[in-house]
Amino acid sequence: MDKLVIHGGAPLSGEVRVSGAKNAALPLMCASLLTGEPMRFSNVPHLKDVTTMIGLLGRMGVQASLDDRLGVELRAERVTEPLAPYDLVKTMRASILVLGPLVARCGEARVSLPGGCAIGLRPVDQHVKGLQQMGAQIHVDQGYIAARAGRLRGARIVADIVTVTGTENLMMAATLAQGTTVLENAAREPEVVDLATCLNAMGASIRGAGTDIITIEGVARLHGAAHTIMPDRIETGTFLVAAAATGGTVRLRGTDGAILDAVLEKLREAGAEVRAEPGAVSLAMHRRPKSVSLRTAPYPGFPTDMQAQFMVLACLAKGQSVIKSADDAAKAWDYAQSGARVKRLSRAGACSRLTRKPGSISLSQLAPRIVR
Repeated sequence: MDKLVIHGGAPLSGEVRVSGAKNAALPLMCASLLTGEPMRFSNVPHLKDVTTMIGLLGRMGVQASLDDRLGVELRAERVTEPLAPYDLVKTMRASILVLGPLVARCGEARVSLPGGCAIGLRPVDQHVKGLQQMGAQIHVDQGYIAARAGRLRGARIVADIVTVTGTENLMMAATLAQGTTVLENAAREPEVVDLATCLNAMGASIRGAGTDIITIEGVARLHGAAHTIMPDRIETGTFLVAAAATGGTVRLRGTDGAILDAVLEKLREAGAEVRAEPGAVSLAMHRRPKSVSLRTAPYPGFPTDMQAQFMVLACLAKGQSVIKSADDAAKAWDYAQSGARVKRLSRAGACSRLTRKPGSISLSQLAPRIVR
């Protein structure tokens, strides 16, 4: 598809089913490497990254079968090649998530350094340091992370920064380690909780998921399980903002308001009527949006991946909005990415003047002022 042609000017209203979360599905699929028994996943999103992950796991010897009801079954009875080659992972950063399971079960792994989205360099040093503390020998060889280990040993691991994939990788590896592993400064995202729930269903012993301290008691083996992937909170938020920006009414099925409290609160602050019920979220906007200010932060804070959507909403709001980033890494990315967004909004007539300098972006008229 070369382009999308959108005829606007009308409220967006209706009922939509929310997809399963990609950021939950990919680590869950990697968790299938931890057992030789079948893993059955439902509510799997139909996305390119999911297809790429199935291909990557298949290259390692994992048998995959799909049904027509968003279900995938993975069976890693024999891992024939613990290798994640560059040609398969260059477009998908989540490939790093095979590292922990491969080292834990096979005692070795060779994983290409991840490529992927335009966020830029996302260091994987927290993954490497944690596995080294658990006894793995790791070095980088010609763009590949090469790891070897006997049975991993439990350890106390304090992350320098909060990293979702780092928490997930180390949590998966620790399930088969000897002894107790404690992850401190762990990510608290719902996707981490979803992974821990699945691992526990496989026979793991994990406590504290959803807090910044996760404790894992290693076990000798894991077994198969069935798991329903959680709803995508960013897709949920995007549909809600689209309805709010166009003055529409929407009901989203198959989602959970509890996974995006910060987003729902900001939508209410903008003047939307938001109602969360079991398995669904509804929104109605009957007025011009009010300006809102927000600061992106790791969960349970406002998600960075919802920043672009709220910039559009702020362009339609009465008054000035301020959007801030919580940390230096996010600031650097936001400055680069939001500049492109603002220019496109300007071309669309959202503002008449753009002033941009390191650390801040300001827009006149209806558009927001963004401070880093």
